[in-house]
Amino acid sequence: MLSRREGVRESRLEMDPVEYTLRKRLPRKLPKRRNDVYVNMKTDFRAQLARCQKLLEGGGHREICVHGLGLAINRAINIALRLQASSQGALQLAANTSTVELVDDLEPEDPDEAGEPMTRTRNNSAIHIKVFYPDAQ
Repeated sequence: MLSRREGVRESRLEMDPVEYTLRKRLPRKLPKRRNDVYVNMKTDFRAQLARCQKLLEGGGHREICVHGLGLAINRAINIALRLQASSQGALQLAANTSTVELVDDLEPEDPDEAGEPMTRTRNNSAIHIKVFYPDAQ
């Protein structure tokens, strides 16, 4: 009986990268609320920062949640820290990390060949940072 890790290795041996095209599916997102900001690496950093500031200052929200996946984790952290620094310490941060399962499709280059479409799963790290004004006591 093969362990899970050995089974993954075996499927990688069967897949010839020349014969298949890798198509990455979008990750399953958390429920989208008005105060959720999903950070990515394609949008300009200043635009993402401005959107967060607008939600906190003019959007009537006392808290926002900044989400980053994979390579965007550092950007999400930087945005949260910039927001905190620009508020002169009025904002507080609470961060949680998680692992997100992603699915990739492997499509054969030549459909006439014997290759069948396959899928594979992989894990990626994620961060969720709550940026909020603490309640006055």
